[in-house]
Amino acid sequence: MQDATPNRPAPRLGAKVRALRRQEGLTQTDMAQRLGISPSYLNLIEANKRPLTAPLLIQLAQAFKVDFRTFAPQEDVRMADDLMEAFGDPLFDNLDLPAAEVRELAQACPSIARAVFLLYQAHREGSRRLEALADQLSDGQGFPPAASPLPSEAAGDFIQRAMNHFPDLEAAAEELWERHGLDQDMLYLKLVDAFRSRGIAVRVHRASEMPGILRRFDPHGGSLSLSELLPLRSRAFQLAHQWALLALDGVLDGLTRDPLLPEGAARSMARVALANYFAGAVLMPYGPFLKGARNARYDIELLARRFQVSFEQVCHRLTSLRRPGEEGVPFHFLRIDIAGNISKSFSGSGIRFARYSGCCPRWNVHASFLTPGLIRTQISQMPDGVRYFCIARTLQKDTGAYRGQHAMQAVGLGCDIAHARELIYADGLLLDQPPVPIGVTCRLCDRTDCEQRAFPPLHQGIRVQEEVRRSSFFAHLGKGD
Repeated sequence: MQDATPNRPAPRLGAKVRALRRQEGLTQTDMAQRLGISPSYLNLIEANKRPLTAPLLIQLAQAFKVDFRTFAPQEDVRMADDLMEAFGDPLFDNLDLPAAEVRELAQACPSIARAVFLLYQAHREGSRRLEALADQLSDGQGFPPAASPLPSEAAGDFIQRAMNHFPDLEAAAEELWERHGLDQDMLYLKLVDAFRSRGIAVRVHRASEMPGILRRFDPHGGSLSLSELLPLRSRAFQLAHQWALLALDGVLDGLTRDPLLPEGAARSMARVALANYFAGAVLMPYGPFLKGARNARYDIELLARRFQVSFEQVCHRLTSLRRPGEEGVPFHFLRIDIAGNISKSFSGSGIRFARYSGCCPRWNVHASFLTPGLIRTQISQMPDGVRYFCIARTLQKDTGAYRGQHAMQAVGLGCDIAHARELIYADGLLLDQPPVPIGVTCRLCDRTDCEQRAFPPLHQGIRVQEEVRRSSFFAHLGKGD
């Protein structure tokens, strides 16, 4: 998503102001008095007849102790995109649901929009349970246990809402460096000393002593065990991760006490994600890493060697450089397996990821499996006209043992085309060349000429022409065709 320009009109946030007022149990007169404005002016703001100006937004956030992100227009965009993907379900094929009205609902009535989306999620979960039940009954094995919703979606949404930047964890990582005199070339040994200062011994065990386990903490015995299968960089990462769980327990609890983050597995998963974030901040301290990234023009392999981390860890860290006044290039990131399943994703560039299916097959992250270990570049364009510059490369899990499973995955990292020249990977490329037309997913993409389309786009009927064979079954769509 491109940055706002000074000439762009201020966002209309009347519905959010009204929702906040009702949540606080205030009348328009009461809230107006606390904000120092007239009730009639507040009424105009809530009716979207006057914009919520920046000074008034600051005053509102301070007076009612709310996060600025509550009023971020990006939240409306993400909710509208989620609703559009939900309405892409064949369940709604016979309904006329214009995108403009969906976006208007997300902006004007965010609570209702979220309720509709939660209902759809419940519908999908119920459908999955019925399918599992049918499969189980057909095999004659009786009733299966009730399926539980995946917590990964809620944890991923939590990271996305924070734009993958957590100042408290950055400050804690910098404090750890200062207090324990960490050193880049001896980071693992310094972290071992830091644990020793807390009365915790770090031991490396044979793989046969910890089958299937890479890290295990014994709070009663005061020991932290690591597997010999972990390379040195991974041992340092696991130490930093465990440090977050021990020394920053209260911080992690505070960050995950999010009303939109369900209790239980989702919050536990979010805590793990935050501990990983902290570990990345320890291995790649914000200031030195940002400076190194700029000087190296975001050469990922060079940064991996300089900070003694993996290619994927560098990619993750690059997406978190959002400190005000010290921002890096706003990247998006995804990781997929060879079947196209998305296991991790984050969008800092504004690009949209499908929630309920894999990404567009034209994305270069899929093609990277054809050239293992090599970096592939791509200039692409979404249906809304926004162009992106993306790189992709495969990863092979390092198990450290002959009989271990060497699973292959691929990661994609990209940014708005406006930032492409800051990346070394764009050298020698003509950025104005015709881009590869891509989409989010088939149901949300209107490109009917795509030979790789697997499903028809939303709100477009299919007219089967038996006497004509086209390059794609969906290349000729529309009610009037």
